[in-house]
Amino acid sequence: MFYDRAMLDIAPPACLDPADPALCAADVTRGVARLLLRHDLTPMTEVSLEGGRRADLMALDTRGQIVIVEVKVSRADLMGDGKWPDYLDHCDRFFWAVPAGFDLRPLDTPAFLPARTGIIVADRYDAEIVREAHTTPLAAHVRRRCTLAFARRAARRLSAMLDPEGAGLAG
Repeated sequence: MFYDRAMLDIAPPACLDPADPALCAADVTRGVARLLLRHDLTPMTEVSLEGGRRADLMALDTRGQIVIVEVKVSRADLMGDGKWPDYLDHCDRFFWAVPAGFDLRPLDTPAFLPARTGIIVADRYDAEIVREAHTTPLAAHVRRRCTLAFARRAARRLSAMLDPEGAGLAG
């Protein structure tokens, strides 16, 4: 693994400036995507879900299991997020991803379902799972619906890259 355990306590440079949380979130997202790819999961960022929610990262593994990762770079954002339980209906495993140096203690409280949710610590180059997420299998019909939506979303994004002018043609 890339990380020395001591590095988990050192905040990445992009996360030292509280005025720019978007840059920190982008770095954490990049590091988590690399971790997921290394574990043979195929990630996609900013994935819209049924019900109007949007997952920061969603990934599929080789067995078709779905992982959702919610990125938090500030305590205020974490504590103010009441929508995350809705994501549990769309995945087999759920992780929180935070930058190194983030206070993990709130994630151990019952409000954040530590028996169900995992924790990933990341910077822009890599990430480490510090608590594995419990697998709660989706019902077959939900898995099919979520997987099909994931595939169609990925295909639309690829089509938009190949033909940006044609992206608006899809219904």
